[in-house]
Amino acid sequence: MIKILLAFLSSFALSLVLMPLIIHYFKKKHASQTILGYVENHKDKNGTLTMGGVVFILTTLFLAFVFLRFDTRWFMTLLVSIFFGVLGLMDDYLKIKYKQNLGLRPYQKIIGQLGISIIFAVFVYFLSSVQGEIFIPFLDTAIDTKFFIIPIVIFVLLATTNSVNLTDGLDGLAGNVSLFYLIFFTIITSIVSINLYNAGVTSQILTDIQNINILSMLFVGAILGFLMFNTSKASIFMGDVGSLMLGGYVGASACILGMELIIPILGFCFVFSAISVILQVAVFKIKRKRVFKMAPFHHHLQMCGLSEPKIVAIYSSITATIGVICIILYLL
Repeated sequence: MIKILLAFLSSFALSLVLMPLIIHYFKKKHASQTILGYVENHKDKNGTLTMGGVVFILTTLFLAFVFLRFDTRWFMTLLVSIFFGVLGLMDDYLKIKYKQNLGLRPYQKIIGQLGISIIFAVFVYFLSSVQGEIFIPFLDTAIDTKFFIIPIVIFVLLATTNSVNLTDGLDGLAGNVSLFYLIFFTIITSIVSINLYNAGVTSQILTDIQNINILSMLFVGAILGFLMFNTSKASIFMGDVGSLMLGGYVGASACILGMELIIPILGFCFVFSAISVILQVAVFKIKRKRVFKMAPFHHHLQMCGLSEPKIVAIYSSITATIGVICIILYLL
């Protein structure tokens, strides 16, 4: 517990130190975001610095080797998250270079995401401590999916990276939801670890949970430091480098522990962002009608008159409430 707390505090402190340096560097490089005109309320955000999510890469990569003894499972989880972040960095770079909001082409981005996901899925099947097993939330049981874990992991990573990316539409939204998600994910995995230990399990999974918990708190510290500069009105956006890395970690950390099924529960806000877009597009193509004023749903709320801080508070509160309910159910 002390190690986890120290990891969080160290990450938060390092993130606070790095963020002003990152902002200064990107100001010199004129690394600002070009905003499309489809959201009237976002016109004043044009020219805001972006790619602040690089702080997640710098902070977690450095401190992971300070607080963790090298192990292929936590390292691969972090590495895959960084690869997603680098893919997002390429996307952000193209947006800045050509001064428009269209970076990598959709097929280029999905090919990159798919390639990273396949590599990690194969790793989970052959080299993780759970391999094909997936824990059933709130129950002391698991199902063995065998080889089918590979397409499951691929789907989870594609879903989480794109869902977090879609949630990144307001100042502090993706950061705050990710912050609460990872805090409660760490508490839940700790409870699972205690339950497994009490049941007589002494396998590698206990060590993996401990390592991932430390890694998660490194992310929490980095996110919190970033949010000091990202809440409304943001001095800098996290960019795709940040949202894709966070999405990659949300998916990879769950998959490496066999906790895939907790994502749609605890990560309800991420999932709903993606569903709102899918629903909007599907209904419009079929009936030529819109379900929401705008998708993702947080833009619908914004067009209904809610302020950005209020929407962020709503999403954060929902995630925290679900987290508390999950903890209660795990303790029953």
